[in-house]
Amino acid sequence: MFDKNKVKFGIAPIAWTNDDLPDLGAENTFEQCVSEMALAGFTGSEVGNKYPKDPAELKKALDLRGIEICNQWFSSFLITKPLEEVEKEFRAQLEFLKAMGAKVIGASEQSYSVQGQEDTPVFGHKYVMDDEEWDTFCNGMNYLGKIAKEEYGIALTFHHHMGTVVQDPDEVERMMANTDPEYVSLLFDTGHFTYCGADPLEMVKKYVNRIKHVHLKDIRPEVVKEVKDNDLSFLEGVRRGAFTVPGDGCIDFDPIFKVLEENGYEGYMLVEAEQDPAKANPLEYAIKARKFIREKTGL
Repeated sequence: MFDKNKVKFGIAPIAWTNDDLPDLGAENTFEQCVSEMALAGFTGSEVGNKYPKDPAELKKALDLRGIEICNQWFSSFLITKPLEEVEKEFRAQLEFLKAMGAKVIGASEQSYSVQGQEDTPVFGHKYVMDDEEWDTFCNGMNYLGKIAKEEYGIALTFHHHMGTVVQDPDEVERMMANTDPEYVSLLFDTGHFTYCGADPLEMVKKYVNRIKHVHLKDIRPEVVKEVKDNDLSFLEGVRRGAFTVPGDGCIDFDPIFKVLEENGYEGYMLVEAEQDPAKANPLEYAIKARKFIREKTGL
């Protein structure tokens, strides 16, 4: 069994309001979002655009509901911007996360990313780094990870993601082989591995000792097929429902939970299942996800 004192469950605000597609959930307020997270039985959240920027204000709102910030997305541009510029933005976010008591920052390399381009097909159009860019990227991740750990007590976890330079298993492998385990961990995302055609079970087995944050999302394979067959963008896939909460799609979570459990995983597992809240009521789906997790993990 998972240690209930060491494993916690959170949910991302992206199910209520989507920062990349602001029309999705535009009507949902910050207060509604975090209240419903708590109502569904979650204790952790990541950070959305509607969240107060002042740590004291945010902390007060979350404390009232028994919620804490467990991670925040960070867009790095290590191969297209000067390192000093990336570091400055990174430190500002680390200051905020430290004030919030968070232990993890989730970085994603967004140089040349097509994930946010509504007219670019997500399959077959991602950028591929050359050897020099790989060196710059991996060295930069080590540099940022060292700052995070040694100066802020926060773990840098890298978020592999559709449409980015680190999407496929071979890219994840190259990144993991060329970064320092002391400073760079993996944010393991069941949905993004499945979406790109990888086996999430194989991936969790391979990297379990370097995973410090988990995103639980499920996939509707018929929608992913639609995205692939019709050259649709990542965001159009989101609109059509490519992602859903664990237990509502095609991923078998039992063996994944088993690997994490047997290897003593500690930290947050966070439901991050962006879809249109007008079609998938966020509270209803959050409750569904929490029930599924409870049945599968006993927590």
